[in-house]
Amino acid sequence: MPESCTGIVNLRYQDGSVGSPSNPEKFNSQDFMQLKRLNRRRRSLFVDETFPPNTDSLGELSSLADWQFEEVEWKRPAEIFDGDIHFTFDGASRLDFGQGMVGNCWFLAAIGSLTFQKNLLVQVVPMDQSFDKDYAGIFHFRFWRFGKWVDVVIDDLLPVFYGQLLSVKTKSGNEFWGPLLEKAYAKLCGSYHDMNGGIPSEAFKDFCGGVTMDYQVKAKHDAHHDEELWQFLSRATRCQSLICCGTFSSGGNRIINSVADSGLVYSHAYSITGVTEVNHDGTTSRLVRLLNPWGRQEWNGKWSDNSYMWGRVGAADREKLTKHEDGEFWMELEDFCSNFQMVSICCENPNFMDGDLSCEWKCMVYDGSWVAGRSAGGGPYSKNFLQNPQYRLTVKEPENEDPETFFWEKKVLVSLMHKPSQSRSKARRIAKGVSFYQIPPGTPKGKVDVLQDRYNYPFYPTHTSDYVSYRDMIEMYALEPGEYVVIPYTDRSDISTDFVLTIYTQRQSDVQYVPASLPAAILGHEGDGHSEEEEKPLEKDDLYHLFMRYADQNKVLSSYQLRRLLNENFFDGQSGFSSEVLKFDVFVKLWKKCDIYKSTFRSEASGRGLTGDAVKRLIPSPPIDPGMADMLAFHYSDFNSMLSLDAFVNLMLHLESMYDLV
Repeated sequence: MPESCTGIVNLRYQDGSVGSPSNPEKFNSQDFMQLKRLNRRRRSLFVDETFPPNTDSLGELSSLADWQFEEVEWKRPAEIFDGDIHFTFDGASRLDFGQGMVGNCWFLAAIGSLTFQKNLLVQVVPMDQSFDKDYAGIFHFRFWRFGKWVDVVIDDLLPVFYGQLLSVKTKSGNEFWGPLLEKAYAKLCGSYHDMNGGIPSEAFKDFCGGVTMDYQVKAKHDAHHDEELWQFLSRATRCQSLICCGTFSSGGNRIINSVADSGLVYSHAYSITGVTEVNHDGTTSRLVRLLNPWGRQEWNGKWSDNSYMWGRVGAADREKLTKHEDGEFWMELEDFCSNFQMVSICCENPNFMDGDLSCEWKCMVYDGSWVAGRSAGGGPYSKNFLQNPQYRLTVKEPENEDPETFFWEKKVLVSLMHKPSQSRSKARRIAKGVSFYQIPPGTPKGKVDVLQDRYNYPFYPTHTSDYVSYRDMIEMYALEPGEYVVIPYTDRSDISTDFVLTIYTQRQSDVQYVPASLPAAILGHEGDGHSEEEEKPLEKDDLYHLFMRYADQNKVLSSYQLRRLLNENFFDGQSGFSSEVLKFDVFVKLWKKCDIYKSTFRSEASGRGLTGDAVKRLIPSPPIDPGMADMLAFHYSDFNSMLSLDAFVNLMLHLESMYDLV
């Protein structure tokens, strides 16, 4: 049996494909090497205009009064520290940094855990960066975002308040990988303010894309399940997991990081940096080591740095104590359970959940959308529930295993992530869930329209998750052999947003994943399953580069940007039309649909455009009767009773949205 889990997250990608670890997607379309070479050639230092050194990038930080924003300066490390400066010095450590004036202890606690997993750390923090060779004031970091790795480019202008770094502090004063990593993540979130408040599992996901789980510590302790918790922490440690935890609030709904008599900070995230057992007085104590991201302020109870208990252990166990005021300390498992509310764990492999380190897993990632009026059907009790996207999952019975044990031993893990289109703090929390319905053999492939048998008896869900409003909902299911319809849903049918559905399956269980035909999207039908065109990476399509030339940093087009793109590239300078903001996948459907109507227009148009009679021939009847067709042709025509290309495309898209035309 292997001693640690085998990572599966990066096995999702074809080597070298856009979004893979070796070829991350360029955030904001910024190419790190290209920008660095340009600034080196110009003998200038990079300034990031997409995340400028001003109050827009700070955001509405509650820790600063209005007048204090004016006192914030943006300086490069060489201007902050008088002496030799380093990106890292003798490697990156959990003790290199401390929290500043941004309420992002959840993120810094996650960084503390990340420093223990060097293979993950170097993926997030490229270590071939420095302030010496080829320095140009530009750095980059990598994060896993909604199914893809992205490369985030920043300048090294850091916010300084009265001569001190505003946010993450560098303890040595001259080591800057921590503050720069924080700036890159702030850019990813939208601003420094957008990092206020969160849970470590969210940062864990962005560090590796792995399987996350939040464990309710106090509830397990009250149920006398301390042994279960200890085994869980031990497995997670052996599996090289990222582990953090959080304390209770001090009372009320307001989050205030006040300090308790025990030395612990209320409503605060800590890194779990180790677990061990020590022998003393003929007994054994189980200890948990924690790190306060403040870089100070430690537990002062039993097994703390100054506890008398360390005088009762042998020399070997006593070496586990590092007696410094660095924010790191030990506490006994029972005290840990009484003072901490939740443990967050993330691993590249789901094996930490049950401890079966020999099991091999595979995973499949699918992008999807809920679209109001089309593919957003609401929750399981909604009459439009089956309008939600549907996926087929086939669980085959293994040839060499006992079917009775298969049900309990072979599991499927499902992750459902909401993809916000706005900055982190403004993103709407979506209550979401997943239902599994086992369907009879022989059920036709594709979308299931009715969940009932031939006798009109309803199919009840095999599993239905509770609503979860966190960004990532993750559940483990044990499934009998058979075929299932998997339906991701939200609690409302008037929501339009994107999601990522990930299915993890155990290889030896021979689970096969087959997507069902999806409902129609905004501008047309998706078709059955994933066609070859859908499987082609859109980043390699010329449309993607055209889209990104006009899109903002959140990768959406406003009505102004869309009009400009279409006027300059499609309508040959004509007036075009307006739209709401839209994302790349919707833009592709719009472009293809417009292209179809453009061909139709050219096949029927005279030199000045389409006549009213030609338009009436092209408008489908039914559902539009001849009288209505006459009115529409008149409404969209010019003073010469002719329709231009943009007027015709507008008309046809309007009819599509009204009458569900295909």
